[in-house]
Amino acid sequence: MALNFKKTYKFAVKSALYITLFSTGVVGIISYFTSGLNYLVLLLYFVSIYLFSFFVIQYRVERFIYRRVKKIYDDVSLLDSTTLRSQPITTDMATLTKEVKKFATDKKLEIETLKIREEYRREFLGNVSHELKTPLFTVQGYLSTLLDGAMNDKTIRKKYLERAEKGVERLIYIVKDLDMITKLETGDLNLEYSDFNIVEVVQNVFELLEMRASKKNITLTFDTKYAKPIMVHADQEKIQQVVTNLVVNSIKYGKEGGTTEVSIEDLVKNKVIVRVTDNGEGIQKQHIPRLFERFYRVDKSGARSEGGSGLGLAIVKHIIEGHNERIYVESQHGVGSEFSFTLEKQ
Repeated sequence: MALNFKKTYKFAVKSALYITLFSTGVVGIISYFTSGLNYLVLLLYFVSIYLFSFFVIQYRVERFIYRRVKKIYDDVSLLDSTTLRSQPITTDMATLTKEVKKFATDKKLEIETLKIREEYRREFLGNVSHELKTPLFTVQGYLSTLLDGAMNDKTIRKKYLERAEKGVERLIYIVKDLDMITKLETGDLNLEYSDFNIVEVVQNVFELLEMRASKKNITLTFDTKYAKPIMVHADQEKIQQVVTNLVVNSIKYGKEGGTTEVSIEDLVKNKVIVRVTDNGEGIQKQHIPRLFERFYRVDKSGARSEGGSGLGLAIVKHIIEGHNERIYVESQHGVGSEFSFTLEKQ
């Protein structure tokens, strides 16, 4: 069985052999032409030179490499004391190169992640600022106008106070959604599971949003008549909020005279999938991966004529994932969108 030497030993063995062969050859040639060739002396000379060369080379290489490798380890360990220094220092340059390369790759990924998070933080703060300042300035404007003398006109006073009230309601709506999504992200979901009829939940949402849909002449409908209840096991209140947010979203971006259709289908033996489909303006492909981010706006103009907190889809995602279920989105710009999620079937 072949001996498995360290790479530094292999280097010393070969180097010592080359030196020994060369020096022995030189000595042998000189001896041959001077005092005659003594093979025993030449053999002893060969062994002596070989051992001497091997140990000198091995010692020098070990010290030469060790000092520099240790310095590299010490320098790198200043950045991450748990990555390299937990392992014994090696003089194997291949191992060292592999570890340092891995360290550099990990740090590069960490830096890229931090850059993405920083960009997300800046965008999030900008979006929060935008969402809050619009109703705040609206309320401030109406109240300032009233204080400047418009209060004496009963008609203007009532109209401006009603508009200021709507601005305050919008602020409350945003703050409530922010509070909810903070709880969802910290795992404070507190799901209360029960068995309920998902068809009935969707029907309740339709009745709740019927007037809102009628303003744009949008029809809320099932894909078919569900004569029998479809029982699922989940938190009924949270799932109703999911359906509400998705239907509200379809109304908000739906076209005049369009439809919002809900279908409930068996997915696998113990799962159903609920689909909310509209024939509205649809979403461009580049926006789809970011739809569930807080305050992410497909329309960069920031128009908020339809209201809302900008947190609806983010809340939907957290609630569904809190149930250990999946949510999907398919959309074609100019054609419409379909949001769907799975639930455990009872």
